[in-house]
Amino acid sequence: MTSSSALARRLGTVDAVSIGLGSMIGAGVFAAFAPASAAAGAGLLVGLLIAGIVAFCNASSSAQLAAEYPTSGGTYIYGRERLGAWPGFLAGWSFVVGKTASCAAMALTFAAYASPPGWEKPVAVLAVLALASVNLFGVTRTAALTRVIVAFVLLVLAVVVMSAVTGGGLAVPDARPDLFEHGWYGILQSGGLLFFAFAGYARIATMGEEVKDPARTIPRAILIALAATFVVYGVLAMTVLTVLGPERLAASTAPLSDVVVAGGWSWAAPLVRVGAAAAALGALLALIAGIGRTSLAMARNNDLPRWLAAVHPRRQVPQHAEIALAVVVCVLVVSVDLRAAIGFSSFGVLLYYVVANAAAFTQQPAHRRYPRALQVLGVLGCLALVATLLLPAVFGGAAVLVVGIGYRVVLVRRRRLPQ
Repeated sequence: MTSSSALARRLGTVDAVSIGLGSMIGAGVFAAFAPASAAAGAGLLVGLLIAGIVAFCNASSSAQLAAEYPTSGGTYIYGRERLGAWPGFLAGWSFVVGKTASCAAMALTFAAYASPPGWEKPVAVLAVLALASVNLFGVTRTAALTRVIVAFVLLVLAVVVMSAVTGGGLAVPDARPDLFEHGWYGILQSGGLLFFAFAGYARIATMGEEVKDPARTIPRAILIALAATFVVYGVLAMTVLTVLGPERLAASTAPLSDVVVAGGWSWAAPLVRVGAAAAALGALLALIAGIGRTSLAMARNNDLPRWLAAVHPRRQVPQHAEIALAVVVCVLVVSVDLRAAIGFSSFGVLLYYVVANAAAFTQQPAHRRYPRALQVLGVLGCLALVATLLLPAVFGGAAVLVVGIGYRVVLVRRRRLPQ
């Protein structure tokens, strides 16, 4: 039995921070440094700083908006309320479609670490079904499992750093690395690659209808999660660069495993592998929760089929949206290898935050927590990172947008939805 009632407010600050950390400290941290180093060499440290600044601008906008609009949907709702129905739809569509592809990629990433050769896709499907089931049992179960996963992943990352410190891996380099050897374009490319590892703080805002005292809890949780993630990434970036060096890091397929081996802790390499699998599960769990809430918000406004707006009366979860999502992700997992083909997801994330910053820019002084300059910087930062994306990613993202625009044009004509 289902209804379209409101979701229950059951998440406290610790729960919200855990969900944000679970989204950000995901599988990307185990792999993102290698392509970032290939783009910028040691300049990935500058790229990380740029990514952190852009992420802070976006996070402050999301926090400011979430305090005024504490409901499910995140930037989809903010865009509708502040800019109009079309900007809101474009943000919501970009998020749902792009992150659905990311769900499939996270499931496949988990399977690559956790399954025997040849069994990757069946194991990935089982992971999707298992985590979707956790979400269906209620948001408190989601938060509890996320806390466990985050704690384990942070423990694994601590082992990586300790192996470098105590094992002698952190040797002082003979010469100071040139941070700008690859130029500003390479640095911006690395910033673009590393930025998407920060994007999970949006998951806190999309669950705004389930957070206690949202005007206070959501802004605090977003900034705490982002700050903690930036510190973790900064320590790891300096560790892998110092131990492996830019060239070896760029060529590595498992840089954190290489760090523990270089530090003489070869026994910890399997632990790092398990940590990567757990991180992928944590990101997948948070993605399923966030996409379900955005789909719920879009369905309430008829921007997606109304059937998706159903909420379970006892468990207070958008069960139709999450069941539909699980089915779609399973189909993608078994039919397409998405690990190298989801660049348009990056395009969608940046568009999502362009809308968020633009919406925050229009807020009145009574609801403003941060200066408008941060929103302007956020828009410019997102657009600069878009310029570094590969052309297939841009074309793929544009194609997805065209499909979404065509879908809503049909809805507007048939149902006379708001323009």
